Formats: sequence, structure tokens, C-alpha cells
Amino acid sequence: MNWEQLWDLVVILTQKEIKSRYKNSALGYVWSVANPLLFAIVYYVVFGQIMKVPVENYALFLMAGLLPWHWLANSLSAAPNIFLANATLIKKVRFPRHVLVVSYVLNEGIHFVLSIPVIVGFLLVNGMRPSWSWLAGVPLLLVAEFLIVYGMAVTVASLNLFFRDLERLTALVVTVLFFLTPITYASAMAPGPYRSLLSVNPVAALIEGWRELFMHGELSWLGVGSCYLSALATLLVGSVVYWRMSPKFAEVL
Repeated sequence: MNWEQLWDLVVILTQKEIKSRYKNSALGYVWSVANPLLFAIVYYVVFGQIMKVPVENYALFLMAGLLPWHWLANSLSAAPNIFLANATLIKKVRFPRHVLVVSYVLNEGIHFVLSIPVIVGFLLVNGMRPSWSWLAGVPLLLVAEFLIVYGMAVTVASLNLFFRDLERLTALVVTVLFFLTPITYASAMAPGPYRSLLSVNPVAALIEGWRELFMHGELSWLGVGSCYLSALATLLVGSVVYWRMSPKFAEVL
């Protein structure tokens, strides 16, 4: 299968995912942002009003971190069942199985892109404006996040075929990773001993990169470099796991 055929397959599968998601849905786009908005309200009340987290424009701060986080969280939560849900297709048709993961992660990425106007709305409410640096920063961080999420998702999807308890473990890991990622708090607020955890968290630099870009129009090349190092690491692990296990997929499904 050449690159053109592979791309066509990814497009078809992504369109299928989008149509399936919005089938018989009257509100459509609203559901793409309703979930992060609801969580933002809850976290704003708990951390912003009750615990008084000392962060300026805290509602915007939360949304700038929650929207890219939900791309990752939704993809990882669904990853254990991506190959299982397509068992019939995998058994009957010869094609690169990893495109199923690509299409799902791309689908979630499209929903994230469609939610960016919500960030613009929060900026305007706070008397701020989008920056011209978004033109370079958004594509750079989109590619970095896609690679990170895909690497993690294809690892989980492949391993889950052989270790079916991984689905429950993934849900737990996503929850733990949320609190180890500076979403409801700024990384500068973490005590010294805990900052080392943030430095090895492949998602931390990514979320901070999105937040700095959305809120301040700033793009740290050091931060972008850190994101792409994380992307390379997760992509390498995911690729090794997938290629080692993919020949046996049909046998275990």
C-alpha cells in the first residue's frame, strides 16, 4: 500500500469516526466542547473559588489546558478498544492496522481544533486578543501533540489485545496523569521535589506550551523542542510495540 492509498484510507476512516460520533446528534459541535466546559466550571469553583489558586484569569487558564488535555485523554481512554472494535475488519482485510489508531487520534484532534474558537471567546471576555504567533505555534503544537497521543494510543491499543486488564489500568493512569500535569495549577506552584515528576511527564511541556501560546501569544522554542523529544520517545515506543505484536493481532482477536 503506497502513501496515497494509505492517506485515502486514513481520510475514509476519520470521516467514518466523525459521522458515527454525530449520528442522530442534534447539537453536534456543542458536544465537542460541552465536556471540557463542564469540567472547567467544576475546577474553577473548587480550585479558583474555594481553594483560591493564585492564578490570574483562572477560567481562561483552565480552558487553555483542558482542551488539549481532552484530546489526549479521550484518545487514550478509547485506545484499548480500537483494535477490538474493528476485529472483523482486521481478520478479513489486509491493511496497516495502525491507521485505525491514526484515524481515531486525528478525529479527536479535529474536535480540538474546532474548540479553539472557545479559547478565542475566553480571550475576548478577558479583554485579550489572539496573537499572530498562533499562525506558527498552533501547527507546531498540533503535530507534536498528534505524535505524542498516537505513540501512547498505539502502544495501549496493541498491548490490550494480549493483556485485557489494560483497559482498567489505562483509565487509572489517565486520572493520575491528569493530576501530574499542570492543568489546574501552574508548574511554578509545584514544590521542588515534585518538579522532577513534571520534567519526566511527556504531557507537561505540551500543555504548558499550549497555555503560553493561547494566553500570552508566546512560543518557547525550548518548550517546543521538549515537546518533540517527548513525541519522538512515545512514537518510538509505540512503533516498536506495534510492529512486534501486529503479526499476531488476527490470532488473538
